[in-house]
Amino acid sequence: MTQNSFHKETAYFASGCFWGTQYHLEKVKGVEYTHVGYMGGTVNNPSYPEVKTGTTGHVETVEVIFDPSQTSFEQLLRLYFETHDFTQVGGQGPDIGSQYRSVIFYCNEEQKEIAERYIGKLFGMGFKVATALEPAEKFWIGEDYHQHYYDKKGETPYCHIYRKIFND
Repeated sequence: MTQNSFHKETAYFASGCFWGTQYHLEKVKGVEYTHVGYMGGTVNNPSYPEVKTGTTGHVETVEVIFDPSQTSFEQLLRLYFETHDFTQVGGQGPDIGSQYRSVIFYCNEEQKEIAERYIGKLFGMGFKVATALEPAEKFWIGEDYHQHYYDKKGETPYCHIYRKIFND
């Protein structure tokens, strides 16, 4: 391993429109890159027009590639929960449909256990968590015009507003 290379890990988060989720997660120190795309459906290489119909089973998802020596799945997970309404069923904000569900797609048992612990913690805080926990499947990278949308537009998300939830 060279001095400039590092072990990479991957995480997949879905929380409504993927633009806002990517906006927040890509700014974390240690995140090498992010992609928006689709996961969990039945159609190979789906397009946005297909996914937005809600008939393919895919969820708008963000792929996060990160350096675990600088950030952790747990830190990313906390930010994920603090930047969307994980109690909303069937969508996020004005984006309604199965393609906008709140889902953590775990890549391994460790990610699954951490996510289960945080979902339990949120239930213990009185939240009715709607976030699903599903094994990661094939991730289909979305169209170029969706990548880093808010940075390209010079705007900030309208439905992914940061709010502190965890005090520990």
